[in-house]
Amino acid sequence: MFNIHFPSHFALLFHAFAMNTGSPHKRTMLVVLGLLSIFLVVRNSHAYQFKVGGSGDWSLASSSSYDQWAQQSRFQTGDTLMFSYQPNEDSVLQVSEDDYKNCSTTSSIAKYNDGHTEIKLNQSGPHYFISGVIDHCKKNEKVVIIVLANRSNRSSETPSPSPSVSPSAAPSTAPVSEEIPSPPPAPVTPEIDMTPAPAPVEENPSPPTKNGASSVVKSFFCSFGGFVGLSFVFSF
Repeated sequence: MFNIHFPSHFALLFHAFAMNTGSPHKRTMLVVLGLLSIFLVVRNSHAYQFKVGGSGDWSLASSSSYDQWAQQSRFQTGDTLMFSYQPNEDSVLQVSEDDYKNCSTTSSIAKYNDGHTEIKLNQSGPHYFISGVIDHCKKNEKVVIIVLANRSNRSSETPSPSPSVSPSAAPSTAPVSEEIPSPPPAPVTPEIDMTPAPAPVEENPSPPTKNGASSVVKSFFCSFGGFVGLSFVFSF
């Protein structure tokens, strides 16, 4: 799904310029450039709707594929789960981890039985869903959804550098013993090992996911396109 975000004062400014442009040709060009600018600042909200199980319904016949489907999918906050089933034959329960393991339906977090259930994932972490029919749940009509953090809030943060380690000095050598009756030897200057300790190796942060990287690139091009469009508008 896509959301269009642009300030209201931008629309008013665009309308004022369009009304004050004398030449019809210039007015047409202004409209085209304005629409292009608006198109370029369209931002994808990156929210998706997932039909649980893929193409199948929420049913006992599809239960064997739920775990595999969930592992192959990537869910993030803002996404929506859609359960499709016969309301007189099945239902959906959101439960705790223990109730998920034991197929317990007595203390569910939420219960849905409308036949076309849409659940928005507002929090990151694991979410547990089971069939409201205990026998169906025991035959694997249940699924665990692992929700990641929101794409728009994710940034590739580099780890803070470790504090620098000053070169370590080797301890001074022990004093040279004197031999009798030989004269005392010349004093020995202790040698200090000034070799710096090896610098700590910084671990490279894991690269952002494909979705996060595409969001940054798309935002950059949208902003740049909007700037170019406005530049053309003001040139008239």
